[in-house]
Amino acid sequence: MGFKRAKIVACSPKPNYRVWIRFDDGLEGDVDLSHLVGQGIFEAWGSVDFFNQVYVDPKTNTLAWGDDIDLDPYVLREKILSPS
Repeated sequence: MGFKRAKIVACSPKPNYRVWIRFDDGLEGDVDLSHLVGQGIFEAWGSVDFFNQVYVDPKTNTLAWGDDIDLDPYVLREKILSPS
């Protein structure tokens, strides 16, 4: 059994620091990122306008904000599969 790369192909910001994500295998769902707001590099998310600039980085295939913030796609995938 081979290793499956987690590749995000689409995203959209949602209210309250949530993001809708779709992976290349069709898995999709919302991820709540509100627990990160204001912590370390995520202080930048204090501006909702900045948070809403989320995009899929074409080089890493994960969520990104500007040049300094990106998130592990495997963690995001797990959050969709096993919401807490």
